[in-house]
Amino acid sequence: MKRNTIILLAGLILASGCKKNLLDLTPYTAISSTTMWTNDNLTDLGMAGVYQALRLGQNTSGDSGEELFMLDQLGSSTQARGAVNLLNGSSTANDAIYADYWKNLYEGIQRANDAITNIPLKSPSTAIKKAKYVAEAKFLRAYFYMKLNQLYKGVPMYLTYTTPAQANKPRNTEAEVWNQVVTDLTDAINEPNLPAIYSAGNANYGHVTKGAAYALRGKAYLYMQKYDLAAADFQQVQNAGYGLFSNYYTLFKQANQQCSEMIFAIQNIAIVGNGGTMQWFCGSRSSYGSCWDNYVVPPNEVDLYQNADGSAFNWDTVLPGYSALTPVQREVFFLRNNLTASEIAAATARGAQMSLYLPTGNETRIAQAYANRDPRLAVSVITPYSIYNGVFGANNATLTWRWPYRAAASGDLQTDMTGTPVYLHRKFVAEGNAEIPATGGRNAQPLNFPLIRYADVLLMWAEALNEQGQTADAVPLVNLVRARAGVALLNSNAATMVAGQSDLRLRIRNERRVEFINEGITYFDELRWGTIYNDVYANNPGEKQPWGTIILPFTWQFGSATTYVWPVPQAELQRNPNLVQTPGYGW
Repeated sequence: MKRNTIILLAGLILASGCKKNLLDLTPYTAISSTTMWTNDNLTDLGMAGVYQALRLGQNTSGDSGEELFMLDQLGSSTQARGAVNLLNGSSTANDAIYADYWKNLYEGIQRANDAITNIPLKSPSTAIKKAKYVAEAKFLRAYFYMKLNQLYKGVPMYLTYTTPAQANKPRNTEAEVWNQVVTDLTDAINEPNLPAIYSAGNANYGHVTKGAAYALRGKAYLYMQKYDLAAADFQQVQNAGYGLFSNYYTLFKQANQQCSEMIFAIQNIAIVGNGGTMQWFCGSRSSYGSCWDNYVVPPNEVDLYQNADGSAFNWDTVLPGYSALTPVQREVFFLRNNLTASEIAAATARGAQMSLYLPTGNETRIAQAYANRDPRLAVSVITPYSIYNGVFGANNATLTWRWPYRAAASGDLQTDMTGTPVYLHRKFVAEGNAEIPATGGRNAQPLNFPLIRYADVLLMWAEALNEQGQTADAVPLVNLVRARAGVALLNSNAATMVAGQSDLRLRIRNERRVEFINEGITYFDELRWGTIYNDVYANNPGEKQPWGTIILPFTWQFGSATTYVWPVPQAELQRNPNLVQTPGYGW
């Protein structure tokens, strides 16, 4: 737990679309907890420190593996650098990812507890400001406990400022933690000074709102399987005035960061330590800043994107006989036109079925596999022979995904591993050299990272209704998301007819998997549904090239409940003798 000072790394409020000219970026050193909150400015700075805890785990000098978009990769079977031991079946309770996540979330809880306890006692700010700040701190404490409970399923609960000597509680049950999350969020909702929503440009835009609290409480009720209460809360989010933005592509551009779809988000600005790292770790060498593409898109996730008419994508429909070939043989379909003799020899040596190669038609043939698909695919993923508006040197450049890679100077998109073709992320990756100011860079992206947006609420709402057997009422909510995406609506043709509750359950899950790609949601969804082993891990033995050849093998060893529950960090067991390890972890 936290020591007896609050470390304010920056006076920075991090919430949905915070107004950037309101941010005080002066770095503050340790401020005694006896001094904090004792004037209006320190009250603002102290609250900013609570919001800043949302950024804990970010590393601006390399890949931490702990940010949500990084952790999310565990839900789609691609490499998550910070959790490579988990992926390779060699994870133990000593691994840093478990300890760091635990530590960071409890740091956030400690900061929230300090605010909740001391703002009413010490702050001379107005009664309205103090009441709002306490409600915001309770929301943030609920968020941090939610994340802990999603992963560890029962953790010690500390609801007051805690010294190290007092940090010796046993684990509360999972149900007890969920109940506390609901209590905190109910308190926030019941605070009359907390607004339902802030309009774009409002001086307070970016602080927690009732709409955000209803959305988070509804998610907690989903975990508790209180579906009627969840649905009622999601209705309240709609009543608050949140709604879908009209364009999925421009939703993830800076100009629309204060739109009504963004309910709660980590705000980023173009300063190292206060910016996002998505550009650095999801962008390619052809992206602004010459990026690393550590986090890529697995083929099984690309295949989930339906055809535009709502039918399931099938490789054999586009390329007859595709599934009968081995992965290495399928490489032939992804080769560029007009290969040189040496490139043909190399592909033959790798096992490509070169008898199927079309010297002048290969690119057009494979491009058909990505044409007439759910438009979110083209927005979210750089697929073979698609165009990416990136950079070459300091200049804007139009680049094409081609294999084998020859040279960026000739218009080939360059990855960080030029000898290994992969599907790359588009979402959260800048186009050209104008979307990230020179004051920032690849490790200080100014694009906000959404934690809750209205599409998430709609699909959780649909799930809550469907689980109550109200399938017919759930379908229109899913269709709102699909209509915005531009894919055929459910029940609009033979391929999209919903055949009852279990069918819609699967459709909602797949809808979430494609809608929220790279948004830090998928992993937690798969844990909640209990699908991560059978639906994700068991059928994905490694990070793959688009045609299925394994680049990085995984050895899944956790087929039991340990797949779904993280271990208590070994260091915490040693510090606190009242903690009990998660069953199944014997280290």
